[in-house]
Amino acid sequence: MGRASAATLLVALAVLAPAVMAQTCDDELPAQLAGNFSGLACAPVWNNFVLRYAQDKDNVLRVVLSTMYSTGWVGMGFSKNGLMVGSSAMVGWMGKTGLPHIKPFSLGGKTPSQVVADQGFLVSSDHHKPTVLVHQAKIYLAFQLSFTEPLKRQNVLLAIGSAIPVNDRLSEHQDKTSIVFDFTTGSSSSSSSFPEGLKRTHGALNLFAWGVLLPIGAIVARYCRRWDPLWFYLHAGIQFVGFILGLAGVVAGISLYNKIQADVPAHRGLGIFVLVLGILQILAIFLRPNKDSKYRKFWNWYHHWVGRLALFFAAINIVLGIKVGGAGNSWKIGYGFNLAVLLVTIITLEVLLWTRWKNNFGSTGAY
Repeated sequence: MGRASAATLLVALAVLAPAVMAQTCDDELPAQLAGNFSGLACAPVWNNFVLRYAQDKDNVLRVVLSTMYSTGWVGMGFSKNGLMVGSSAMVGWMGKTGLPHIKPFSLGGKTPSQVVADQGFLVSSDHHKPTVLVHQAKIYLAFQLSFTEPLKRQNVLLAIGSAIPVNDRLSEHQDKTSIVFDFTTGSSSSSSSFPEGLKRTHGALNLFAWGVLLPIGAIVARYCRRWDPLWFYLHAGIQFVGFILGLAGVVAGISLYNKIQADVPAHRGLGIFVLVLGILQILAIFLRPNKDSKYRKFWNWYHHWVGRLALFFAAINIVLGIKVGGAGNSWKIGYGFNLAVLLVTIITLEVLLWTRWKNNFGSTGAY
């Protein structure tokens, strides 16, 4: 048989395998598991994943998760809000030497370095050690977990990776899903993507408002005063749009917090502080003295430094939000590039401004 024919046959087998060997609840458990994990309820949950489970009066959950398997890892996570970040999971795989591995993992972020073995909030029962075995091209993860109260409707994460972990470092999942599983009825439904979409909306609005528009408005106010009164209208217009978008981002953040009850006190506290400074800036517009008023210089000083303080802490909070939100590298690179462009622009314009002031023996106008 030629290489092309062999490759075609392998592809055909890969396509037909799920149909021929698909997981069902009628399949018997391997003999190695039948003793400790008998009498379990069973439900197909996703693709070829089958979940067998039972809870006792001591809130000990017995689980056997099975699916088709050739290589890589398989995981089942328990989440408080349906999101990966902040959840914990049991992950099993067969090593390159054929040794089984199963460990709890803390899912602290979306990068491999933030997925840490032997950590998390899952507590294994003392009755039986977690077990992994492969039988007839199916992998079985069997474990027992202790909870403080009976599980009812629980956010469950299911994922599979194609690479065998090395030194307990998981590769990125090949496929995943988030479901809500009812351990009292055995029913399941897809977990809403609403929190994830709302988190992206919250981040995008605030990053664009506080990280792009409002700094640009401040740059216009400081470096474009030669084009009076155009600079003032540009400054006021840009800052107004930026504040409205930032306020929308705050509303999205409040809605997100009410949805997932995220434990991010530093991010929330800084966000509230920056919002208060922004509101003070808006209110200050209505109290702006005339140019010839003796109080105008004090108002200018207040308006300039409160604005700079707001932008400084907003930048810190954006970085903090990207971190606690588990955003990917694209957010980090994008905001880092944006910060670099702003800093280079400000330094260049500041040098030009001081050069012009020095040449003109320097004097600045008030507004």
